[in-house]
Amino acid sequence: MSSSCLLAVKAIPNAPRSAVVGWLGDALKVKVHAPPVEGRANEALCEFLAAEFGLPRRAVTLERGDTSRQKTVRVAGLSLADIRTRFPR
Repeated sequence: MSSSCLLAVKAIPNAPRSAVVGWLGDALKVKVHAPPVEGRANEALCEFLAAEFGLPRRAVTLERGDTSRQKTVRVAGLSLADIRTRFPR
């Protein structure tokens, strides 16, 4: 389980529910139910992605993009190829 990758994410906060929309270029587009207030959307994004990937919460961390919709998350335990397999275009 030593593999990890950086995943580009286009986050859409305040969605009716959290969901993976699909790929937008190299970025995974993800709708997040939480509002973009006090880091709650970032926290919800990491929790949601960890659950979607079947990983513990601590395996998904925000690397860049605290206040941006364009984010980079580190995913420990999966390669980018694994993620692309789980979410084909």
